[in-house]
Amino acid sequence: MLGGMFLAACVQLTSDANWAKNIATCSRLTAQAAARGAKLVVLPENFAFIGLREEDKLAIAEDIIPGVGLHGPIVQALIEMAVAGRVWLVAGGMPERSGEPGKVHNTCVVISPDGGVAAKYRKIHLFDVQIPGGAEFQESRSVAPGSEPVVVETPHCRLGLSICYDVRFPELYRELGKMGAQVVVVPAAFTLHTGKDHWHVLLRARAIENQTYVVAAAQFGRPNDKRVCYGHSLIVDPWGTVLVDAQDREGIVVAEIDLAYQEKVRRELPALLHRRR
Repeated sequence: MLGGMFLAACVQLTSDANWAKNIATCSRLTAQAAARGAKLVVLPENFAFIGLREEDKLAIAEDIIPGVGLHGPIVQALIEMAVAGRVWLVAGGMPERSGEPGKVHNTCVVISPDGGVAAKYRKIHLFDVQIPGGAEFQESRSVAPGSEPVVVETPHCRLGLSICYDVRFPELYRELGKMGAQVVVVPAAFTLHTGKDHWHVLLRARAIENQTYVVAAAQFGRPNDKRVCYGHSLIVDPWGTVLVDAQDREGIVVAEIDLAYQEKVRRELPALLHRRR
């Protein structure tokens, strides 16, 4: 089992409908994280684009093919960020072309430091809510759900992938844990209405119950007149301690991932061994 230490970073920004500007911001902040020594950098959900309408993202959707080859402009920009910083880059959620007319996948892409598309995860749980006086979204109108949990083997850790609304479904994280995940990423664009009450609680719960590190990069602020994001990018350790919590502004947060400490937690409180089906 991997058991070393390394630095992980969350990028926090307010994306809007100008994808080129958003990508430039992500590139600048990823370079800052790499300069701080981060080996894993996580971008939030919708890092490249947040439009006024859910269907606006259809115009920028790309094919995402694991391996090294020809890619669209967003994935190519991600490759350049990862190679320049020599980091494992987790690009929170971006539109991937799907086989369903009028729909994309909301896809988390993992880029290795050598520029390879190492893995992708298609968001399984879609955000369809209508809260009176609060959030109102119908993600399923423009997004086709994924179906498979994904864990990526890196030189630093085994990395479990998820996106935003997934965090409300503990069975997914239990499955990632059974697949060997030591660190779980939760790139997100959590709404202010739900985030102020649920974000910290849910992320700490996922960390505690699975005894994993959780790295959660978030959107913050108001990308447009219809949406306000909560922010507070977090890194949580396997005991549930919040190691870093981003301020309400653009930037990065960095924390140490210590897999030996994770093993200590699991050894001294072997809850994962006490599960009964």
